[in-house]
Amino acid sequence: MCSEVAAMCRILGSFAAGATVHDLAAVAGRQRHGGPDAHGMRRGPGWSLGCNRLAVTDPAGGAQPYELKTAPGVVAVFNGELYNHRELRRRLRERGHVFPDNCDGTLLPALYAEYGAAFAGLLEGMFAVALVDLRSPEPRLVLATDDHGMKTLYYHAAPGGGVYFASELSALIAFSQVPAVQREEALDEYLTTRTCLGQQSVLRGIRTLPPGATAVADPGTGLRVHRRRPRGEERPGADLLGVLGREVRALARADVPVCAVTSGGLDSGLVTALAAEHARQVRGEPLHTFHLTYKGRWPGDEDGFARAVARRSGTVHHQIEVDPGEFAELLPRTVWHLGQPNADPITLSTYALFRAVRAEGFTVALTGDGADELFAGYDRMRAALAAPAGADWVSPYVASLAAVPRALRDSLYTSDYRAFLADRGSAERRITEQLRSAAGSRHTTLTDFETLQRLPAYHLRRVDHLSMAWAVEARMPYLQPAVSALARRLPVRLRTGKRALFAAARGVLPEAVVRRPKQPFHLPVDAMLVRGTPLMALAQEMLSSGNLRLDGRLCARGVGGLFAAHRRQPSPVTAGALWALLVHELWSEELRALRASAPRVRSLAGLAA
Repeated sequence: MCSEVAAMCRILGSFAAGATVHDLAAVAGRQRHGGPDAHGMRRGPGWSLGCNRLAVTDPAGGAQPYELKTAPGVVAVFNGELYNHRELRRRLRERGHVFPDNCDGTLLPALYAEYGAAFAGLLEGMFAVALVDLRSPEPRLVLATDDHGMKTLYYHAAPGGGVYFASELSALIAFSQVPAVQREEALDEYLTTRTCLGQQSVLRGIRTLPPGATAVADPGTGLRVHRRRPRGEERPGADLLGVLGREVRALARADVPVCAVTSGGLDSGLVTALAAEHARQVRGEPLHTFHLTYKGRWPGDEDGFARAVARRSGTVHHQIEVDPGEFAELLPRTVWHLGQPNADPITLSTYALFRAVRAEGFTVALTGDGADELFAGYDRMRAALAAPAGADWVSPYVASLAAVPRALRDSLYTSDYRAFLADRGSAERRITEQLRSAAGSRHTTLTDFETLQRLPAYHLRRVDHLSMAWAVEARMPYLQPAVSALARRLPVRLRTGKRALFAAARGVLPEAVVRRPKQPFHLPVDAMLVRGTPLMALAQEMLSSGNLRLDGRLCARGVGGLFAAHRRQPSPVTAGALWALLVHELWSEELRALRASAPRVRSLAGLAA
C-alpha cells in the first residue's frame, strides 16, 4: 500500500478518435523514461487512457488508470503530485467513498463524481489530469492542468472533434493520426523568444493546455478550454518567510530521498535553508544539496556562493563537475528530451544536474524556480518597471527576450522567409502589440506575460522534461498557491526586484549571498564554443549548407558569416546565436528521423514557400 503520495508519471490518450494498440504502445514507449516503473492502459469505443508511472513511493499502490467501486464509470490518469490529497480524501470518505490505498491520484474518480469538471479547482499541487466519464450514453473527456503549468499536456484537436494528448511532444506525434509538420513562423518565434511561448507548439496543430485550465470534450464537439481562477489566499501582512517555510516543509515530505538544488543564489538558497532545517528537525539528518559546475576555470563561477549556502545550512553538499568535452554528446540527448527547441544553454546544465541527482539515489529535488517571475527579479523586468511614464519600455523588454538580436536574425533568414514574415507578421511585432494593448498596469502586464506565457513554456517545461528524463521529481515551493497568492498581495515596491525575498533572507543566508547582484544560472557558451572543441565541430557539422537547404528558412551565406564573425572575435551574441541555431538543427534532424519512419508526412523542405 502507498503510504503518502503516489507518483510522477507520463500520461497519454485519445478521445472520439481511433487509436490502435500499436499507436498507444508507440506513444507510451517514447515517454517511458519519465515513468519507468509501471505501465497501464484502458480502452473503450472511441477512447483510451494510458500512463507511464514513476513510483515515488511503494510501487504496489496507486496503479493507473484509476477506477473506484464508489465512483463507477469514471476512469482517470494523472501526472504530478497533489499536496492536499489528505484533506480531500477525508472529505470524500465522509461522503461514502472507499479507497484501496492512500495514493494521491486514487481519489480523482471520486472527486470528479462529486464535483464534476469543477474538481480541478480543488486540487493543490502540480498536475496534468485526464479522465473519461462513461456514466452517460455518450462519454466525456476532461483534461486539467495546475495553476502554473508545471506539468505540460500536449494535445492535437483533429478535424471532426477527435482529441489526442500526451505529456511529451515526441510521444504525441507517435499517434498515426497526429501530423508532425513544423509551423513556418515557429523558427522566428524561437529565435525571438528562445522557445515558442504561450500554448502554441513548434508543430502545426499541436498545442499545450494553458496553466490553470480545464478542458471538456464530448463526441463531435471538439475541446472547449476555459481558465480557472488561481487557488490560494493569504491574509494581508502574512509573513513571507513563514509561508514559504510552511510550503517547503509540505513539499519535503516523501517516502523517498529528498534533496535540494542549490545554485548559490537567493531563491534556491532560501529553499535550501528552510528544507535543511526541516530535515534536521523531522528526519534527524542533514539535507543533501546539489550544485553543477564545469571542469576548469570559467567566468561567472558560482561554486563559492553555493558552498557558503551549504555550510550555513549544514547540508551534505555535492558539487557536480561536468567536462565541457562531454557537451557535444550531451546536447543531442538534451534536445531530444526537451521535445521542442529551447535556446537557453542552461538546458544542458539542467540535464546534467538531474542526471547526477538520480545517480546519487535521489528521486525528489526541491528547486527555487518561479521566484524571479513572481517577484520581478529579472533585470529586464526591473528595467521595464523603472522606465519613466510615457517612455517606450516595451521595445527594449521584447528585445531582451531574444536568443538572436533582430538585425542578426534578419541576416540569417532567406529572402523568401523574410518575405513570409513581412506578410504574416514577425513574432517581435506580435508580442510588442500584445504588450502595448494590454489593459492592466505595467506591473500587471509584465507579471501576466512572464507567469502565464514565458514561465510555463520556457522555464517549467525545461525543468519538467529534463528532470523526468532521469526519473526525478522537481518540486517548486515558490509556485505553491499560498506563496503565489502572497506575492500578488504584496505592494508593488516589495514585489519588484525581489525586495521581499531579500528582506526574508537576512539572517537566514550568508550576507555575501544576500548582497550579491542577480546572476542567472548559466553556461559560458562564448568561452566554450571555440575552435578545436567537440562542441564547435558539432555546430559546423549540423549547420552545413546541406542541412540548411532542407530547412529552407536559413541562409547558408548568413550562417557562414556568423561563424566567421565568431572565429574573429567570440562574443556572447555570436556564441548565443550559434548555440540557438545548433539546438534548432539538432531538433529538426530528430524530427526528420521520426518522420522517416512515418511516410504519411510530407518532407520538411520548402517550409518558407
